[in-house]
Amino acid sequence: MTRITGMDEHFRKLATRLTGPVLVLGAGGFVGANLLRRLLETRDDAYGTVRRLPAWRLWGVPPAQLVETDLLNPLELDSVLARVRPRTVFNCVSYGAYSFETDPDRIYRTNFQLTATLVGKLREMGVAFYAHAGSSAEYGENAAGPAETEPSRPNSDYSVSKLACASLLSFYGRKKGFPCANLRLYSAFGPFEDASRLIPALVINGAEGRYPDLVNPEISRDFVFIDDVCEAFAAAAVNLPPERYGESFNVGTGRRMTVADAAKAAGGLFGIKTAPVFGSMPERAWDLKEWYSNPRAAGSVLGWTARTSFEDGLKRTADWYRGLPDKGKYAASSKRIPAGTRDSVSVIVACYRDEPAIPVMYERLKAVFARLGMDYEIIFVNDNSPDNSEKAIMDISRKDSHVIGISHSRNFGSQAAFRSGMEMAGKASCVLLDGDLQDPPELIAEFAEKWREGYDVVYGRRRKREASLFMQAAYKLFYRVFRYFSYLSIPEDAGDCSLIDRKVVNCLLKFPERDLFLRGLRAFAGFRQVGVDYVRPARMFGTTTNSLIRNIWWAKKGIFSFSYAPLNLMSFLGSLLLLISLLLGVLQAVARVLFPGIAPRGATTLLLVVLFFGAVNLFATAMLGEYIGKIFEEVKRRPMFIRRGIIRDGEIREVIGGAQIPRTR
Repeated sequence: MTRITGMDEHFRKLATRLTGPVLVLGAGGFVGANLLRRLLETRDDAYGTVRRLPAWRLWGVPPAQLVETDLLNPLELDSVLARVRPRTVFNCVSYGAYSFETDPDRIYRTNFQLTATLVGKLREMGVAFYAHAGSSAEYGENAAGPAETEPSRPNSDYSVSKLACASLLSFYGRKKGFPCANLRLYSAFGPFEDASRLIPALVINGAEGRYPDLVNPEISRDFVFIDDVCEAFAAAAVNLPPERYGESFNVGTGRRMTVADAAKAAGGLFGIKTAPVFGSMPERAWDLKEWYSNPRAAGSVLGWTARTSFEDGLKRTADWYRGLPDKGKYAASSKRIPAGTRDSVSVIVACYRDEPAIPVMYERLKAVFARLGMDYEIIFVNDNSPDNSEKAIMDISRKDSHVIGISHSRNFGSQAAFRSGMEMAGKASCVLLDGDLQDPPELIAEFAEKWREGYDVVYGRRRKREASLFMQAAYKLFYRVFRYFSYLSIPEDAGDCSLIDRKVVNCLLKFPERDLFLRGLRAFAGFRQVGVDYVRPARMFGTTTNSLIRNIWWAKKGIFSFSYAPLNLMSFLGSLLLLISLLLGVLQAVARVLFPGIAPRGATTLLLVVLFFGAVNLFATAMLGEYIGKIFEEVKRRPMFIRRGIIRDGEIREVIGGAQIPRTR
């Protein structure tokens, strides 16, 4: 592994005293990546989590030390903790610190809800220490050298979420004896920082003899070098006495440095001849002119002080940058993809009796994404298939970390399988495919093209299918009848095969109904939708699991989920027959008066009338029963599916009480 700085003896001594294994959560970020790298210079039992691999900040880190996971998924969080069994945990996961990270829901889920869940689990595990990457933003508007005991005045959702974490840790530390600390980090800088930030911009532009665009020269910050930040984590874990568990500590230099001061230091280091131009970059809404630390408590309690001056840290960052083999790659890789960028796909494949098709599906999907150059994951959902589908998925996941498997406890149907996969998916969109290869994986290329044009849902439209003429006609008739009677505008000949943007997926996952009909829910959700025509081929392996009876069941499911037409028909027939009955009654009375000798002969007419009205009543009762049955199914609130296990890296981890436990072989 490439070392980012020379070995620091003080940090090494602290790191060797940590109780291992050591787990760095959020190792793909700036602070987490540096912390993991520094730990791995000293010990081999340090591990880091990352949302997506490859991660540019982790170039050169041994793959065995990295865990690709979505920590916001409780099952995946359990899986990481069960796999690593950490004794010391450094949580560097955060969202909302950048001006473009504005989603309040994601801010609170990432910063507070994850922390609350994590701390509860770590306390049960009896970890030796937990250090939390807090933020100086917790002080909000009270940012001019506050002590940890001074009141906060939060000025953003991010500020509130981080302050909530500090309160949570204070409670767990003081009242429950949980060994933890909250480190309020100031403006950390150094190697692997995002190239769009101030210090990297000064270094990149300074190396070429110029200044970058700069904001107001009087805005101040407390710039603390990343090596000192890493040392603060280790010092907290080693030196914090039990009577101070749960406290927050300012991690900064205590030095107030303005943007003008930083520019002057860069000009001297790089010998820049031109004068900096200030005010060419707009100020951010939450920027404060006075923002620096009071680090006395960290010094007296943790024995930590920042030992690197700004000038020395700037020089070390510049030396690191000069040593990069591909500076352009660093600048490009560290550019954040803007929110909503359509760059990654989770493919969810519903599998039932598809064992021979699974390897073929995998190879074709891999070829598609190799051509597209997109980030992806493949989630095979084994809906309790009676064949060896589970083993086929395990074999593929053993050699490819992009592949995840889900095994259900019984057969819950394709709709539940898709829902199960959507809950596990972590990419910017989801593609739904049947495992029998009747939905060609190559469609994803066309789906992605439309998605990047701005459409939120791209569905496959079956213009032709390889089936008997009778079945082709039956399918077309169903979709047209369904569209006619539905209270939604549902596309004709469109099945589940589709690409759905993350924001639409999030909406679908909030729908509480148990009896799913996804193609109808997809239309109900709205957003921008478009169809892509394709020919649906015959099943490549085996025989279809759909029969005429099964297709009638599907038709009933769709109609009773998204149409009131049967009820309206019954209401219409009832009203019509009532009017006819009243009219016949009047006619009969008139006939009795005017033609008293006229009377119906025989029982045939009476029998037919009774049979007709009886059949109408039975039909109406059956229609009501279908709707009542759906109500009954919903109010029971049974789970839509039960996962028996999650497949990763060739292993199936049984889901026991929400945790994934490797199955004993």
